[in-house]
Amino acid sequence: MSRHPERSRRNLRALPLVAIEVTDLDARRPPLSVLDVAPVSSDTTATEALRGSTDLAQAAERLGYHRYWVAEHHGMPGIASSAPAVLIAHLAQATSTLRLGSGGVMLPNHAPLVIAEQFGMLEALHPGRIDLGIGRAPGTDPLTAHALRRPTTVDDFPQELGELMAFLGGSFPDDHPFRRVRAVPAGDGSPAIWLLGSSGYSAQLAGMLGLPFAFAHHFSAQHTVPAMELYRSSFRASEVLDQPYAIVTAGVVCADTDEEARRLAAPMGLSVLRLRSGNPGLLPTPEEALAYPYTPQDRQAIEMFTGSHVVGDPEVVRAGLSDLLSRTGADELMIATNVSEPKARIRSYELVAQAYDQI
Repeated sequence: MSRHPERSRRNLRALPLVAIEVTDLDARRPPLSVLDVAPVSSDTTATEALRGSTDLAQAAERLGYHRYWVAEHHGMPGIASSAPAVLIAHLAQATSTLRLGSGGVMLPNHAPLVIAEQFGMLEALHPGRIDLGIGRAPGTDPLTAHALRRPTTVDDFPQELGELMAFLGGSFPDDHPFRRVRAVPAGDGSPAIWLLGSSGYSAQLAGMLGLPFAFAHHFSAQHTVPAMELYRSSFRASEVLDQPYAIVTAGVVCADTDEEARRLAAPMGLSVLRLRSGNPGLLPTPEEALAYPYTPQDRQAIEMFTGSHVVGDPEVVRAGLSDLLSRTGADELMIATNVSEPKARIRSYELVAQAYDQI
Protein backbone atom coordinates (compact mmCIF):
# COMPACT_ATOMS: atom_id res chain seq x y z
CA MET A 1 0.00 0.00 0.00
CA SER A 2 1.42 3.37 -0.95
CA ARG A 3 1.63 6.34 1.36
CA HIS A 4 0.62 8.63 -1.47
CA PRO A 5 -2.87 10.08 -0.78
CA GLU A 6 -3.82 10.01 -4.46
CA ARG A 7 -3.34 6.26 -4.57
CA SER A 8 -5.14 5.99 -1.25
CA ARG A 9 -8.15 7.67 -2.81
CA ARG A 10 -8.23 5.08 -5.58
CA ASN A 11 -8.33 2.34 -2.96
CA LEU A 12 -11.31 4.00 -1.25
CA ARG A 13 -13.24 5.26 -4.25
CA ALA A 14 -15.77 2.42 -4.33
CA LEU A 15 -16.53 2.59 -0.61
CA PRO A 16 -19.57 4.41 0.83
CA LEU A 17 -19.32 7.78 2.51
CA VAL A 18 -21.70 8.90 5.23
CA ALA A 19 -23.21 12.37 5.02
CA ILE A 20 -22.22 14.73 7.81
CA GLU A 21 -24.29 17.56 9.21
CA VAL A 22 -22.24 20.75 9.44
CA THR A 23 -24.18 23.48 11.16
CA ASP A 24 -23.29 27.17 11.07
CA LEU A 25 -24.42 27.98 14.60
CA ASP A 26 -23.62 31.67 14.39
CA ALA A 27 -23.14 33.62 11.19
CA ARG A 28 -20.83 36.05 13.05
CA ARG A 29 -18.23 33.47 14.10
CA PRO A 30 -17.46 29.76 13.75
CA PRO A 31 -18.70 27.31 16.40
CA LEU A 32 -16.66 26.66 19.54
CA SER A 33 -15.99 23.13 20.80
CA VAL A 34 -14.07 21.18 23.46
CA LEU A 35 -11.24 18.63 23.35
CA ASP A 36 -10.74 16.70 26.60
CA VAL A 37 -8.22 14.08 27.80
CA ALA A 38 -9.63 13.72 31.35
CA PRO A 39 -6.39 14.93 33.00
CA VAL A 40 -5.31 13.13 36.17
CA SER A 41 -3.13 15.25 38.44
CA SER A 42 -0.82 14.28 41.27
CA ASP A 43 -3.46 15.30 43.82
CA THR A 44 -6.49 13.63 42.15
CA THR A 45 -7.53 10.13 41.08
CA ALA A 46 -8.74 8.77 37.75
CA THR A 47 -12.25 8.54 39.21
CA GLU A 48 -12.13 12.22 40.12
CA ALA A 49 -10.74 13.11 36.69
CA LEU A 50 -13.56 11.30 34.89
CA ARG A 51 -16.09 12.93 37.17
CA GLY A 52 -14.48 16.23 36.24
CA SER A 53 -14.98 15.44 32.55
CA THR A 54 -18.65 14.77 33.19
CA ASP A 55 -18.98 18.11 34.98
CA LEU A 56 -17.13 19.86 32.15
CA ALA A 57 -19.34 18.32 29.46
CA GLN A 58 -22.46 19.48 31.28
CA ALA A 59 -20.96 22.96 31.68
CA ALA A 60 -19.97 23.05 28.00
CA GLU A 61 -23.54 22.23 27.02
CA ARG A 62 -24.87 25.06 29.21
CA LEU A 63 -22.30 27.47 27.78
CA GLY A 64 -23.25 26.73 24.17
CA TYR A 65 -20.23 24.74 23.01
CA HIS A 66 -21.06 22.78 19.87
CA ARG A 67 -19.24 19.46 20.33
CA TYR A 68 -17.15 17.67 22.96
CA TRP A 69 -14.44 15.23 21.88
CA VAL A 70 -12.24 12.95 23.98
CA ALA A 71 -8.81 11.78 22.88
CA GLU A 72 -7.38 8.26 23.00
CA HIS A 73 -4.01 7.87 24.72
CA HIS A 74 -2.40 4.85 26.35
CA GLY A 75 0.34 4.27 28.88
CA MET A 76 0.03 7.84 30.24
CA PRO A 77 -0.94 8.01 33.94
CA GLY A 78 -1.95 11.65 33.57
CA ILE A 79 -4.63 10.91 30.95
CA ALA A 80 -7.77 8.92 31.78
CA SER A 81 -9.43 8.96 28.34
CA SER A 82 -7.89 5.68 27.13
CA ALA A 83 -11.26 4.23 26.00
CA PRO A 84 -13.13 6.99 24.11
CA ALA A 85 -16.20 4.89 23.24
CA VAL A 86 -16.81 4.06 26.92
CA LEU A 87 -16.35 7.66 28.03
CA ILE A 88 -18.53 8.99 25.20
CA ALA A 89 -21.35 6.65 26.23
CA HIS A 90 -21.18 7.98 29.77
CA LEU A 91 -21.04 11.63 28.71
CA ALA A 92 -23.97 11.14 26.34
CA GLN A 93 -26.09 9.97 29.28
CA ALA A 94 -25.09 13.06 31.26
CA THR A 95 -25.95 15.54 28.46
CA SER A 96 -28.78 15.97 25.99
CA THR A 97 -27.84 18.23 23.04
CA LEU A 98 -24.03 18.33 22.90
CA ARG A 99 -22.40 16.48 20.01
CA LEU A 100 -19.94 13.93 21.39
CA GLY A 101 -17.08 12.15 19.73
CA SER A 102 -13.51 11.01 19.55
CA GLY A 103 -10.66 13.37 18.95
CA GLY A 104 -9.70 10.80 18.12
CA VAL A 105 -9.79 7.05 18.01
CA MET A 106 -6.39 5.84 16.82
CA LEU A 107 -7.03 3.43 13.96
CA PRO A 108 -3.73 1.49 14.28
CA ASN A 109 -4.84 0.32 17.75
CA HIS A 110 -8.11 -1.34 16.68
CA ALA A 111 -9.59 -3.57 14.05
CA PRO A 112 -11.91 -1.43 11.88
CA LEU A 113 -14.87 -3.72 12.60
CA VAL A 114 -14.49 -3.15 16.35
CA ILE A 115 -14.59 0.64 15.91
CA ALA A 116 -17.56 0.37 13.55
CA GLU A 117 -19.51 -1.69 16.08
CA GLN A 118 -18.64 0.56 19.02
CA PHE A 119 -19.56 3.79 17.26
CA GLY A 120 -22.50 2.20 15.44
CA MET A 121 -23.86 1.33 18.88
CA LEU A 122 -23.22 4.84 20.17
CA GLU A 123 -25.08 6.30 17.19
CA ALA A 124 -27.97 3.87 17.72
CA LEU A 125 -28.17 4.87 21.38
CA HIS A 126 -27.79 8.61 20.73
CA PRO A 127 -28.92 9.31 17.15
CA GLY A 128 -27.46 12.37 15.48
CA ARG A 129 -25.04 13.20 18.29
CA ILE A 130 -21.96 11.07 17.59
CA ASP A 131 -18.72 12.02 15.80
CA LEU A 132 -16.00 9.53 14.93
CA GLY A 133 -12.67 11.32 14.64
CA ILE A 134 -9.94 9.01 13.31
CA GLY A 135 -6.18 9.38 13.74
CA ARG A 136 -3.37 7.39 12.15
CA ALA A 137 -0.84 7.47 15.03
CA PRO A 138 -1.04 4.97 17.92
CA GLY A 139 -0.99 7.69 20.58
CA THR A 140 1.49 5.82 22.75
CA ASP A 141 4.94 4.24 22.88
CA PRO A 142 5.85 1.30 20.57
CA LEU A 143 5.68 -1.38 23.27
CA THR A 144 2.22 -0.30 24.45
CA ALA A 145 1.06 -0.10 20.84
CA HIS A 146 2.25 -3.67 20.34
CA ALA A 147 0.32 -4.78 23.43
CA LEU A 148 -2.84 -3.11 22.12
CA ARG A 149 -2.72 -4.69 18.68
CA ARG A 150 -0.16 -6.50 16.58
CA PRO A 151 1.75 -3.92 14.56
CA THR A 152 0.37 -2.22 11.48
CA THR A 153 2.18 0.43 9.47
CA VAL A 154 1.25 3.86 8.21
CA ASP A 155 0.83 2.24 4.79
CA ASP A 156 -2.11 0.24 6.18
CA PHE A 157 -4.05 3.34 7.21
CA PRO A 158 -5.91 4.08 3.94
CA GLN A 159 -7.01 0.46 3.56
CA GLU A 160 -8.21 0.21 7.16
CA LEU A 161 -9.96 3.57 6.90
CA GLY A 162 -11.77 2.26 3.83
CA GLU A 163 -12.84 -0.88 5.71
CA LEU A 164 -14.11 1.19 8.62
CA MET A 165 -16.14 3.45 6.34
CA ALA A 166 -17.56 0.44 4.51
CA PHE A 167 -18.56 -1.29 7.75
CA LEU A 168 -20.33 1.88 8.89
CA GLY A 169 -21.91 2.43 5.48
CA GLY A 170 -23.20 -1.13 5.30
CA SER A 171 -21.59 -2.26 2.06
CA PHE A 172 -18.31 -3.25 0.44
CA PRO A 173 -17.52 -3.60 -3.25
CA ASP A 174 -18.75 -6.91 -4.63
CA ASP A 175 -15.22 -8.29 -4.90
CA HIS A 176 -14.17 -7.41 -1.34
CA PRO A 177 -13.50 -10.37 1.02
CA PHE A 178 -15.54 -8.67 3.79
CA ARG A 179 -18.62 -8.05 1.64
CA ARG A 180 -20.71 -10.47 3.76
CA VAL A 181 -19.56 -9.08 7.12
CA ARG A 182 -21.92 -6.70 8.90
CA ALA A 183 -21.18 -4.33 11.78
CA VAL A 184 -24.01 -4.58 14.29
CA PRO A 185 -25.88 -2.92 15.82
CA ALA A 186 -26.61 -0.23 13.28
CA GLY A 187 -29.00 2.64 13.85
CA ASP A 188 -30.92 4.65 11.30
CA GLY A 189 -27.81 6.73 10.65
CA SER A 190 -24.05 6.54 11.08
CA PRO A 191 -21.58 8.57 13.13
CA ALA A 192 -19.97 11.47 11.31
CA ILE A 193 -16.42 10.53 10.23
CA TRP A 194 -13.61 13.06 10.60
CA LEU A 195 -9.93 12.74 9.79
CA LEU A 196 -7.51 14.13 12.37
CA GLY A 197 -3.98 15.23 11.68
CA SER A 198 -0.88 17.15 12.71
CA SER A 199 0.80 17.22 9.29
CA GLY A 200 -0.02 17.46 5.61
CA TYR A 201 -0.68 13.75 5.00
CA SER A 202 -4.10 13.53 6.68
CA ALA A 203 -4.98 17.02 5.44
CA GLN A 204 -4.48 15.96 1.83
CA LEU A 205 -6.23 12.62 2.31
CA ALA A 206 -9.22 14.28 3.99
CA GLY A 207 -9.45 16.74 1.12
CA MET A 208 -9.27 14.06 -1.56
CA LEU A 209 -11.96 12.01 0.19
CA GLY A 210 -14.20 15.03 0.78
CA LEU A 211 -14.18 14.47 4.55
CA PRO A 212 -14.13 17.06 7.34
CA PHE A 213 -10.72 17.60 8.88
CA ALA A 214 -9.46 18.51 12.38
CA PHE A 215 -5.93 19.82 12.84
CA ALA A 216 -3.90 19.59 16.08
CA HIS A 217 -2.62 23.17 16.23
CA HIS A 218 -2.08 22.79 20.00
CA PHE A 219 0.97 20.59 19.45
CA SER A 220 1.89 21.12 15.78
CA ALA A 221 1.48 24.84 15.27
CA GLN A 222 4.21 25.20 12.65
CA HIS A 223 2.23 22.97 10.29
CA THR A 224 -1.23 24.47 10.81
CA VAL A 225 -1.47 27.00 8.00
CA PRO A 226 0.23 24.78 5.35
CA ALA A 227 -2.02 21.85 6.31
CA MET A 228 -5.16 23.97 6.08
CA GLU A 229 -4.09 25.24 2.67
CA LEU A 230 -3.33 21.71 1.51
CA TYR A 231 -6.68 20.43 2.75
CA ARG A 232 -8.59 23.13 0.88
CA SER A 233 -6.56 22.86 -2.31
CA SER A 234 -6.96 19.06 -2.31
CA PHE A 235 -10.66 19.09 -1.49
CA ARG A 236 -13.08 17.29 -3.80
CA ALA A 237 -16.80 17.44 -3.13
CA SER A 238 -18.29 14.16 -1.93
CA GLU A 239 -21.48 12.69 -0.53
CA VAL A 240 -20.24 13.94 2.83
CA LEU A 241 -19.41 17.58 2.07
CA ASP A 242 -19.93 20.03 -0.76
CA GLN A 243 -17.10 22.24 0.48
CA PRO A 244 -14.19 21.94 2.94
CA TYR A 245 -14.87 22.06 6.66
CA ALA A 246 -11.96 22.21 9.10
CA ILE A 247 -11.56 22.39 12.85
CA VAL A 248 -8.43 23.90 14.39
CA THR A 249 -7.69 22.76 17.95
CA ALA A 250 -5.99 25.34 20.15
CA GLY A 251 -4.40 24.99 23.59
CA VAL A 252 -6.03 27.66 25.75
CA VAL A 253 -5.96 28.55 29.45
CA CYS A 254 -8.04 31.52 30.55
CA ALA A 255 -8.42 33.00 34.04
CA ASP A 256 -9.53 36.30 35.52
CA THR A 257 -5.91 37.52 35.53
CA ASP A 258 -2.86 36.83 33.39
CA GLU A 259 -0.93 35.72 36.46
CA GLU A 260 -3.51 33.11 37.42
CA ALA A 261 -3.72 31.81 33.84
CA ARG A 262 0.06 31.36 33.70
CA ARG A 263 -0.03 29.55 37.06
CA LEU A 264 -2.68 27.14 35.81
CA ALA A 265 -0.82 26.57 32.53
CA ALA A 266 2.56 25.83 34.16
CA PRO A 267 1.96 22.07 34.73
CA MET A 268 1.67 21.43 31.01
CA GLY A 269 5.30 22.40 30.47
CA LEU A 270 6.64 20.03 33.11
CA SER A 271 4.35 17.28 31.83
CA VAL A 272 5.83 17.69 28.33
CA LEU A 273 9.37 17.44 29.70
CA ARG A 274 8.57 14.21 31.49
CA LEU A 275 6.87 12.75 28.44
CA ARG A 276 9.81 13.56 26.18
CA SER A 277 12.22 11.99 28.64
CA GLY A 278 10.27 8.73 28.40
CA ASN A 279 8.81 9.11 31.87
CA PRO A 280 5.18 10.20 31.50
CA GLY A 281 3.45 10.75 34.81
CA LEU A 282 0.50 12.39 36.48
CA LEU A 283 -0.18 16.01 35.56
CA PRO A 284 1.76 18.10 38.11
CA THR A 285 0.04 20.66 40.30
CA PRO A 286 0.84 24.31 39.59
CA GLU A 287 2.94 24.43 42.74
CA GLU A 288 5.02 21.45 41.61
CA ALA A 289 5.52 22.94 38.16
CA LEU A 290 6.48 26.39 39.40
CA ALA A 291 8.99 24.96 41.90
CA TYR A 292 10.76 22.73 39.35
CA PRO A 293 14.42 23.69 38.62
CA TYR A 294 14.20 24.17 34.84
CA THR A 295 17.38 24.43 32.79
CA PRO A 296 17.58 26.81 29.81
CA GLN A 297 17.27 23.74 27.57
CA ASP A 298 14.12 22.68 29.45
CA ARG A 299 12.55 26.08 28.94
CA GLN A 300 13.40 26.01 25.24
CA ALA A 301 11.76 22.58 24.86
CA ILE A 302 8.66 23.79 26.69
CA GLU A 303 8.45 26.90 24.53
CA MET A 304 8.62 24.80 21.36
CA PHE A 305 5.57 22.83 22.49
CA THR A 306 3.49 25.49 24.26
CA GLY A 307 4.52 28.63 22.39
CA SER A 308 1.32 28.56 20.31
CA HIS A 309 -0.94 28.19 23.35
CA VAL A 310 -3.19 31.10 24.25
CA VAL A 311 -2.77 31.82 27.95
CA GLY A 312 -4.08 34.88 29.77
CA ASP A 313 -7.07 36.88 30.87
CA PRO A 314 -10.22 37.14 28.71
CA GLU A 315 -8.86 40.03 26.63
CA VAL A 316 -5.64 38.16 25.83
CA VAL A 317 -7.62 35.06 24.89
CA ARG A 318 -10.07 37.04 22.75
CA ALA A 319 -7.19 38.57 20.79
CA GLY A 320 -5.38 35.23 20.48
CA LEU A 321 -8.41 33.35 19.17
CA SER A 322 -9.30 36.17 16.80
CA ASP A 323 -5.77 36.06 15.37
CA LEU A 324 -5.91 32.27 15.01
CA LEU A 325 -9.19 32.51 13.12
CA SER A 326 -7.84 35.14 10.76
CA ARG A 327 -4.65 33.17 10.02
CA THR A 328 -6.29 29.79 9.49
CA GLY A 329 -9.82 30.54 8.29
CA ALA A 330 -11.00 27.72 10.57
CA ASP A 331 -14.65 26.71 10.23
CA GLU A 332 -14.67 25.74 13.90
CA LEU A 333 -12.37 26.21 16.90
CA MET A 334 -11.82 23.41 19.40
CA ILE A 335 -10.39 24.34 22.79
CA ALA A 336 -8.03 22.06 24.73
CA THR A 337 -7.52 23.16 28.34
CA ASN A 338 -5.34 20.68 30.20
CA VAL A 339 -5.13 22.01 33.76
CA SER A 340 -5.03 20.16 37.05
CA GLU A 341 -7.80 21.98 38.92
CA PRO A 342 -11.33 20.91 37.81
CA LYS A 343 -13.10 24.10 38.93
CA ALA A 344 -10.46 26.27 37.28
CA ARG A 345 -10.84 24.26 34.07
CA ILE A 346 -14.58 24.86 33.95
CA ARG A 347 -13.99 28.53 34.75
CA SER A 348 -11.51 28.75 31.87
CA TYR A 349 -14.07 27.40 29.40
CA GLU A 350 -16.65 29.82 30.77
CA LEU A 351 -14.32 32.79 30.29
CA VAL A 352 -13.31 31.58 26.82
CA ALA A 353 -16.96 31.41 25.76
CA GLN A 354 -17.55 34.95 27.02
CA ALA A 355 -14.41 36.29 25.34
CA TYR A 356 -15.19 34.50 22.09
CA ASP A 357 -18.64 36.05 22.02
CA GLN A 358 -16.94 39.47 21.72
CA ILE A 359 -14.96 38.62 18.58
